[in-house]
Amino acid sequence: MEDFLLFAAVGFLAQSIDGALGMAYGVISSTVLLTFGVLPAQASASAHAAEMFTTATSGSAHLYHRNIDWKLFWRLVPFGVAGGMLGAFVLTSFDGNQVKPFVTAYLAVIGSWLLYRSFHRIPTNPVKLAIVAPLGATAGFLDAAGGGGWGPVATTGLLGAGGQPRYVIGTVNASEFLIALSVSLSFLATIVTGHWEQAGEFRDYLTSVAGLIVGGVIAAPLAGWIVKKLRERTLLRLVGSLITLLAGYQTLELTGVL
Repeated sequence: MEDFLLFAAVGFLAQSIDGALGMAYGVISSTVLLTFGVLPAQASASAHAAEMFTTATSGSAHLYHRNIDWKLFWRLVPFGVAGGMLGAFVLTSFDGNQVKPFVTAYLAVIGSWLLYRSFHRIPTNPVKLAIVAPLGATAGFLDAAGGGGWGPVATTGLLGAGGQPRYVIGTVNASEFLIALSVSLSFLATIVTGHWEQAGEFRDYLTSVAGLIVGGVIAAPLAGWIVKKLRERTLLRLVGSLITLLAGYQTLELTGVL
């Protein structure tokens, strides 16, 4: 019960941040699981299993508050799904931590750029559809291979391209349900086919998954309202600060300080 309550609190915090800023549920959940000694593949599978429930709830909230750009949604999802399925296969074959230095560098650059943008004129130009496909595929791949990355990569990329924070965050958050579903099915396929040799250990983390689900589902309905009410500059500063902190934390991890 203590483990369940702990992970429920983690799920609530992670989903509150993810729903409001369009990122961090997978990153926070996976980071906590890894801290408890869970292997990267199991951590990613656990986080994505929980995300199927939390993103469905959060996406419904964004739908209710009309925070979704449907044209962008249907352009983003197919490439995110393809990238996520590939990432799940790679993670169960190799060490997903090998891509972390590249993600960290990306987060540091984009976080600084968004903080800069928040103190200057904010463009509201439509996102160019040409960047959506590669961005979605990259975000999906890193999300599955690294245990989290759909929000940080997709949200920051679209915001950096000039997208409106409210609709970018709502669209990315709503599309994450389909990404989490595809990644979870991919992990399931590796279990069925015997490709994932250490899959049997996944059952040891069912308590943590249940806690992440319960905490996340409780927090998810708040997300749509928060995004609708906060000013664009405030959202940009919060997102920029968050991913810069994540980049700093990951840098300390990679250098052995933590």
